[in-house]
Amino acid sequence: MRRIVSTATLLFLLPLLPVRAPAAETLLTDLQKGSYVIVFRHGATDDSQKDVYPLNFSDMKAQRQLSATGREMAAEVGEAIKKLHIPIGLVFTSKLNRAAETGKLLSGKDVQVRAALTDSGGGMASAMMNPSGANELAGVAVRELVNTPPQDETNTVLVTHKTNFADAFGKDAGNVQEGEAFIYKPDVSGEPKLVARLKAMDWIAAASR
Repeated sequence: MRRIVSTATLLFLLPLLPVRAPAAETLLTDLQKGSYVIVFRHGATDDSQKDVYPLNFSDMKAQRQLSATGREMAAEVGEAIKKLHIPIGLVFTSKLNRAAETGKLLSGKDVQVRAALTDSGGGMASAMMNPSGANELAGVAVRELVNTPPQDETNTVLVTHKTNFADAFGKDAGNVQEGEAFIYKPDVSGEPKLVARLKAMDWIAAASR
Protein backbone atom coordinates (compact mmCIF):
# COMPACT_ATOMS: atom_id res chain seq x y z
CA MET A 1 0.00 0.00 0.00
CA ARG A 2 1.35 3.41 -0.91
CA ARG A 3 1.95 5.91 1.87
CA ILE A 4 -0.33 8.96 1.91
CA VAL A 5 1.73 12.15 1.81
CA SER A 6 0.89 14.69 4.50
CA THR A 7 -1.20 17.76 3.76
CA ALA A 8 1.74 19.92 4.84
CA THR A 9 3.92 18.37 2.16
CA LEU A 10 1.25 18.83 -0.48
CA LEU A 11 0.61 22.43 0.44
CA PHE A 12 4.35 23.07 0.17
CA LEU A 13 3.94 22.60 -3.58
CA LEU A 14 1.12 25.13 -3.96
CA PRO A 15 3.26 28.10 -5.11
CA LEU A 16 4.93 25.90 -7.72
CA LEU A 17 1.81 25.06 -9.65
CA PRO A 18 0.70 26.88 -12.83
CA VAL A 19 -2.71 28.52 -12.94
CA ARG A 20 -4.38 25.61 -14.70
CA ALA A 21 -2.85 22.89 -12.52
CA PRO A 22 -4.95 20.57 -10.42
CA ALA A 23 -5.22 21.35 -6.71
CA ALA A 24 -1.96 21.05 -4.79
CA GLU A 25 -3.63 18.60 -2.42
CA THR A 26 -3.89 16.05 -5.23
CA LEU A 27 -0.58 16.50 -7.06
CA LEU A 28 1.62 14.06 -5.18
CA THR A 29 -1.24 11.63 -4.67
CA ASP A 30 -1.77 11.60 -8.44
CA LEU A 31 1.96 11.12 -9.09
CA GLN A 32 1.91 8.17 -6.71
CA LYS A 33 -0.81 6.60 -8.88
CA GLY A 34 1.25 7.08 -12.05
CA SER A 35 0.22 8.10 -15.59
CA TYR A 36 2.34 11.28 -15.78
CA VAL A 37 5.41 12.14 -17.86
CA ILE A 38 8.15 13.98 -15.97
CA VAL A 39 10.51 15.87 -18.26
CA PHE A 40 13.82 16.85 -16.67
CA ARG A 41 16.57 19.06 -17.95
CA HIS A 42 19.84 17.30 -17.16
CA GLY A 43 21.59 18.14 -13.90
CA ALA A 44 24.16 20.83 -13.22
CA THR A 45 27.20 20.68 -15.49
CA ASP A 46 30.86 21.65 -15.53
CA ASP A 47 30.98 24.99 -17.36
CA SER A 48 34.68 24.59 -18.06
CA GLN A 49 33.80 21.83 -20.53
CA LYS A 50 32.23 22.47 -23.93
CA ASP A 51 30.42 20.31 -26.44
CA VAL A 52 32.40 19.78 -29.63
CA TYR A 53 30.28 19.84 -32.79
CA PRO A 54 29.37 17.73 -34.60
CA LEU A 55 28.55 15.81 -31.42
CA ASN A 56 30.56 12.64 -30.82
CA PHE A 57 28.51 10.56 -28.41
CA SER A 58 31.30 8.06 -27.73
CA ASP A 59 33.87 10.71 -26.75
CA MET A 60 33.33 11.94 -23.20
CA LYS A 61 36.03 14.60 -23.64
CA ALA A 62 33.99 16.17 -26.44
CA GLN A 63 30.92 16.63 -24.25
CA ARG A 64 30.03 18.82 -21.31
CA GLN A 65 29.57 16.52 -18.31
CA LEU A 66 27.70 16.67 -15.03
CA SER A 67 29.59 18.40 -12.27
CA ALA A 68 30.04 16.75 -8.88
CA THR A 69 27.19 18.95 -7.64
CA GLY A 70 25.02 17.85 -10.56
CA ARG A 71 25.59 14.17 -9.81
CA GLU A 72 24.90 14.65 -6.11
CA MET A 73 21.73 16.63 -6.75
CA ALA A 74 20.37 14.11 -9.29
CA ALA A 75 20.97 11.29 -6.81
CA GLU A 76 19.23 13.26 -4.05
CA VAL A 77 16.24 13.95 -6.30
CA GLY A 78 16.08 10.24 -7.08
CA GLU A 79 16.07 9.44 -3.36
CA ALA A 80 13.33 12.03 -2.80
CA ILE A 81 11.17 10.55 -5.55
CA LYS A 82 11.63 7.12 -4.00
CA LYS A 83 10.81 8.43 -0.53
CA LEU A 84 7.67 10.08 -1.88
CA HIS A 85 6.60 6.71 -3.34
CA ILE A 86 6.38 8.04 -6.88
CA PRO A 87 6.71 5.04 -9.22
CA ILE A 88 9.04 5.40 -12.20
CA GLY A 89 8.59 3.21 -15.25
CA LEU A 90 10.42 3.83 -18.51
CA VAL A 91 13.30 6.32 -18.60
CA PHE A 92 14.24 7.93 -21.92
CA THR A 93 17.18 10.30 -22.30
CA SER A 94 19.28 12.23 -24.76
CA LYS A 95 22.27 10.49 -26.30
CA LEU A 96 24.59 12.87 -24.45
CA ASN A 97 26.20 11.42 -21.35
CA ARG A 98 25.10 14.22 -19.01
CA ALA A 99 21.45 13.39 -19.74
CA ALA A 100 21.89 9.62 -19.60
CA GLU A 101 23.78 9.89 -16.31
CA THR A 102 21.07 12.16 -14.88
CA GLY A 103 18.41 9.63 -15.87
CA LYS A 104 20.26 6.76 -14.19
CA LEU A 105 20.83 8.73 -11.00
CA LEU A 106 17.20 9.90 -10.85
CA SER A 107 15.70 6.47 -11.40
CA GLY A 108 18.28 3.86 -10.43
CA LYS A 109 17.42 2.19 -13.74
CA ASP A 110 18.92 1.59 -17.14
CA VAL A 111 17.88 4.27 -19.63
CA GLN A 112 16.86 4.18 -23.27
CA VAL A 113 18.32 6.91 -25.49
CA ARG A 114 16.16 8.76 -28.00
CA ALA A 115 17.37 11.03 -30.78
CA ALA A 116 14.41 13.36 -30.22
CA LEU A 117 15.74 14.21 -26.76
CA THR A 118 19.32 14.88 -27.89
CA ASP A 119 20.48 18.50 -27.82
CA SER A 120 18.76 20.17 -30.75
CA GLY A 121 21.21 23.07 -30.52
CA GLY A 122 23.83 20.82 -32.11
CA GLY A 123 23.50 21.88 -35.71
CA MET A 124 19.76 22.57 -35.78
CA ALA A 125 17.75 25.76 -35.36
CA SER A 126 15.84 26.05 -32.11
CA ALA A 127 13.42 28.44 -30.48
CA MET A 128 16.34 29.87 -28.53
CA MET A 129 18.11 30.95 -31.71
CA ASN A 130 15.37 31.15 -34.29
CA PRO A 131 13.22 34.30 -33.92
CA SER A 132 10.54 32.84 -36.20
CA GLY A 133 9.68 30.24 -33.52
CA ALA A 134 10.44 26.70 -32.42
CA ASN A 135 12.07 24.05 -34.52
CA GLU A 136 8.79 22.34 -35.27
CA LEU A 137 10.26 19.05 -36.41
CA ALA A 138 12.26 18.61 -33.22
CA GLY A 139 9.42 19.91 -31.09
CA VAL A 140 6.86 17.49 -32.51
CA ALA A 141 9.13 14.53 -31.79
CA VAL A 142 9.53 15.57 -28.15
CA ARG A 143 5.81 16.24 -27.71
CA GLU A 144 5.01 12.80 -29.10
CA LEU A 145 7.15 11.23 -26.38
CA VAL A 146 5.54 13.45 -23.74
CA ASN A 147 2.06 12.55 -24.97
CA THR A 148 2.65 8.78 -24.85
CA PRO A 149 0.78 7.26 -21.87
CA PRO A 150 3.13 5.59 -19.36
CA GLN A 151 3.03 1.94 -18.45
CA ASP A 152 0.36 0.96 -15.94
CA GLU A 153 0.63 2.75 -12.59
CA THR A 154 4.02 4.31 -13.35
CA ASN A 155 5.35 7.65 -14.51
CA THR A 156 7.66 8.00 -17.50
CA VAL A 157 10.83 10.07 -17.09
CA LEU A 158 12.45 11.99 -19.97
CA VAL A 159 15.79 13.77 -19.66
CA THR A 160 16.66 16.35 -22.29
CA HIS A 161 18.19 19.78 -22.92
CA LYS A 162 17.26 23.46 -22.76
CA THR A 163 16.90 23.83 -26.53
CA ASN A 164 14.59 20.81 -26.71
CA PHE A 165 12.30 22.32 -24.07
CA ALA A 166 12.07 25.47 -26.16
CA ASP A 167 11.49 23.51 -29.38
CA ALA A 168 8.68 21.46 -27.85
CA PHE A 169 6.96 23.91 -25.54
CA GLY A 170 7.85 27.39 -26.83
CA LYS A 171 10.55 29.94 -26.09
CA ASP A 172 9.22 30.65 -22.59
CA ALA A 173 10.11 27.07 -21.64
CA GLY A 174 13.69 27.88 -22.61
CA ASN A 175 14.22 29.37 -19.13
CA VAL A 176 14.22 25.84 -17.68
CA GLN A 177 17.08 25.44 -15.22
CA GLU A 178 19.48 22.53 -14.93
CA GLY A 179 17.76 19.81 -12.90
CA GLU A 180 14.30 21.38 -13.24
CA ALA A 181 11.33 19.20 -14.24
CA PHE A 182 8.10 19.87 -16.12
CA ILE A 183 5.30 17.46 -15.19
CA TYR A 184 2.83 16.61 -17.95
CA LYS A 185 -0.39 14.66 -18.17
CA PRO A 186 -0.55 12.93 -21.58
CA ASP A 187 -3.70 13.48 -23.63
CA VAL A 188 -3.99 11.10 -26.59
CA SER A 189 -6.77 13.26 -28.05
CA GLY A 190 -4.87 16.55 -27.87
CA GLU A 191 -1.77 18.27 -26.51
CA PRO A 192 0.02 17.17 -23.33
CA LYS A 193 -1.09 19.23 -20.35
CA LEU A 194 1.46 20.96 -18.11
CA VAL A 195 0.70 20.21 -14.47
CA ALA A 196 3.66 21.71 -12.62
CA ARG A 197 7.27 22.84 -12.76
CA LEU A 198 9.53 21.60 -9.96
CA LYS A 199 13.16 22.48 -9.36
CA ALA A 200 15.56 19.92 -7.93
CA MET A 201 15.33 21.34 -4.41
CA ASP A 202 11.53 21.20 -4.49
CA TRP A 203 11.54 17.38 -4.65
CA ILE A 204 14.14 17.18 -1.88
CA ALA A 205 12.31 19.64 0.38
CA ALA A 206 8.96 17.90 -0.15
CA ALA A 207 10.45 14.53 0.79
CA SER A 208 12.00 15.95 3.95
CA ARG A 209 8.73 17.24 5.39
